[in-house]
Amino acid sequence: MENVMKELNQLLADLNVFYRKLQNYHWNIKGKEFFVVHEKLEEYYDEINESIDEVAEYILIRENQPLGTMKDYLQITKITEAKNEKVTCDIVFGEVIKDFCYLLEQVNKIKQEAENISDDQTSAYMDNFVEDYSKKLWMLKQTIK
Repeated sequence: MENVMKELNQLLADLNVFYRKLQNYHWNIKGKEFFVVHEKLEEYYDEINESIDEVAEYILIRENQPLGTMKDYLQITKITEAKNEKVTCDIVFGEVIKDFCYLLEQVNKIKQEAENISDDQTSAYMDNFVEDYSKKLWMLKQTIK
């Protein structure tokens, strides 16, 4: 159980940094598709913000302590921060696809580790993340074809 909680805190850290990255891109997107991408990024970071709260509360429900500071998150995240500069849609899409691929790997890893210790609750909890990230990746990849 300890390793599953460690991985859930890893997910929490990654989601927090991804949230800030999406918001940064939302503020700094430029190009012909500005309006559509600007709105989509806001949709994504709003959804990620909800996930942050859900994951932290899930960790608490399981009687563990979620990480709670940016310092904590930045020390362990595998998501790179966005730079404070204007950015084009193709760069944003490439980064967002890369990050959702990583997050999908992470939730699959948590699911597998939970199954290995017969933690059916956490395994089932990860199913919604797997479905959501898989769908987002499919849609994003259709955009860049």
